[in-house]
Amino acid sequence: MQILIPIDGTDASKRALDFGIEMAVQMDGNLHVVHFTNKPTDATETILDDARTRLAAANIQSEPELTTLTIDVWNADRVGEEILDVVNEHGYDHVVMGHHEDGAVERAVFGSAAETVLRAEAVPMTIVP
Repeated sequence: MQILIPIDGTDASKRALDFGIEMAVQMDGNLHVVHFTNKPTDATETILDDARTRLAAANIQSEPELTTLTIDVWNADRVGEEILDVVNEHGYDHVVMGHHEDGAVERAVFGSAAETVLRAEAVPMTIVP
């Protein structure tokens, strides 16, 4: 099983990564951890370092990938579409994503990358709260 885990540094994302690691171990799967950003910063490296630490603790030899998007409008729907492009391009069997509760206004304005991927019904997915 090929598992894609998009991360963003939130607590929900960290829980999703932990869940995906356990899933891969239990199912003898392969992980691909990716972080999307429109501009790499020190926070980007902190997010990737945390992922590396979690992967190493589980004895998984996978290197998180940094995908940089150059777009003017940065919103969750756009990130969700990029995740779907990666799924289609590489043929992942499963996506594991974190989803944190937002207020109704934030969800209406920004959407949710996890909701975009889920609604596309392009790949089985686990959403970790």
